[in-house]
Amino acid sequence: MTALAVAAALIALVAVLGTASVRGRRSAGTATGLLIASRGVTPWWNASAISGEYISAAAFLGSAGLVLAYGADMLWLPIAATAGYVLLLAFVTAPLRRSGAYSVSDFAEWRLGSRTVRRIVTACVCFIGWFYLLPQFKGAGVTLRVLTGAPIWTGWAVVAAVALLLTATGGMPGITAVQAVQFWVKLAAVAVPAVVLLAVWNIAGAPDPVGDAPPNFERATRVQVRTDATVTVPAAVTVTARGRVDGAVRSGETVPLAPGRHTLGAGTVVRFPAGAPVPHAERLPVQDGVTWATPFGRGQDRGLFRTYSALLAVLLGTMGLPHILMRFYTSTSGAAARRTAAFVPVLLALFSMFPALYGTLGRLYAPELLMTGDTDATLLMLPQRMIPGPGGALLTGLVTAGAFAAFIATSCGIVMAFAGTVSQCVRRGSGVTTFRLGVVLALAVPLAVLPSIGRQGAVGLVTMALCVSACSLCPLLVLGIWWRGLTAAGAAAGLLAGGGLAVAAGITRLFAGSCQGWPSAVLAQPAAVLAPTVFAVMIAVSLLTRRRVPRRADRALMKLHLPEGTPVR
Repeated sequence: MTALAVAAALIALVAVLGTASVRGRRSAGTATGLLIASRGVTPWWNASAISGEYISAAAFLGSAGLVLAYGADMLWLPIAATAGYVLLLAFVTAPLRRSGAYSVSDFAEWRLGSRTVRRIVTACVCFIGWFYLLPQFKGAGVTLRVLTGAPIWTGWAVVAAVALLLTATGGMPGITAVQAVQFWVKLAAVAVPAVVLLAVWNIAGAPDPVGDAPPNFERATRVQVRTDATVTVPAAVTVTARGRVDGAVRSGETVPLAPGRHTLGAGTVVRFPAGAPVPHAERLPVQDGVTWATPFGRGQDRGLFRTYSALLAVLLGTMGLPHILMRFYTSTSGAAARRTAAFVPVLLALFSMFPALYGTLGRLYAPELLMTGDTDATLLMLPQRMIPGPGGALLTGLVTAGAFAAFIATSCGIVMAFAGTVSQCVRRGSGVTTFRLGVVLALAVPLAVLPSIGRQGAVGLVTMALCVSACSLCPLLVLGIWWRGLTAAGAAAGLLAGGGLAVAAGITRLFAGSCQGWPSAVLAQPAAVLAPTVFAVMIAVSLLTRRRVPRRADRALMKLHLPEGTPVR
């Protein structure tokens, strides 16, 4: 399995580098070519690239893990992401393309005439990019660790090196080719194994993952925990343990575990008999099948609020993601941008069917991941669990290729948007050199932070980035495009209040200890509180400063909403 996984990852990397070099060589020498591919990307090609870019570590690995751990609640996340593109299509894409801007910060300055607002927007773009890169590196590290036993930093280094090489040399033309091709690679990487595993499940008698008890081990199972862990045992069980259990060193003897919390030392190996209940990592809820299959957050503290707040973050955050918005600047026209956005929900809906299937099968065939907490590895572990031997190894290799395609495609898009925004802000029209320095800055910060953030799920990290986007760039775009009365002071106040608090919540979540009750729920998912507040602040401050509405506001809105080529006076 290790050899196939490594071979698959190498094939994916070689294909990426080859595609980018062929497509990007012709236009990467100019700033326009680097940033927006000379505005010559067709709708279908661009839609494939956007879909490939959006299917990140969270969508590829994290969604299946969340379904395994939390059940039906998590099915709303891909729905919200797809719905976000519908809002993007309706409110943002064509007007944004007609503005003629290179980036979101360019649009902000063009619309409001304020360099201060531009700098605040650039800061928001930086934090969104840094937060969004964290799960890509984490996902790569988990993939290589699970499949090869390599240190987790190996995956970080591989993805960072490839992203650096591609973005610094190929620019937007090469990245567009990489992302468009890799969407179909990722779709095949989840669809083909899913069909095979579904057939195996059916041949096995189609066991039902929904029952009246928490999941159990179908066969005798050996589980090793890599780090110190606290687990919740749902029912009494006798196991064989080697290592430290509840503070006592065990040397292979039988140990009775009563229902409740137990501690396991790093490296402890526990053997469970067939039919034993599966202990759950402390942070994961213990749910019977009915609760697991029922929506509305019954397994979480303040689950209903967390669910709706996460949905709002994904829904509105998708509208403001810089690396997605930058794609529409590459379209040939506003109409092409709208057609591009119309294709994307179809492609994302097609992909989103499969992670839910993997999460459901994981409850039957890989329940030990609930004990170790490595739920992001569900997609990687299932083929070997269900089809031991060369067949499962071959499917695992295919999934590995898709996983690395996800990490690389998304990382490249984020780095492109980050570097383009920073280079345009630092030195207007500065060209290739400053862009490449921005690439280095985009990658350096998350790499420096990763060793300190501990265990974080891919979806949770992505939701942090989406929350910052939902509470800063989304209100700016919606009001800037559709309301003449937005002023620079109103935009700045809203961006500082919403973006600043969302960033603070994200940093606190990364580095501070957990709390309970409403503070924990709001800190984990603040979008339901912050996003409406930002809209209110922008509108209120703009009304208070209505005399400072930019003189060219009427002309700007005419350009945004009239067909391209219409004279604007």
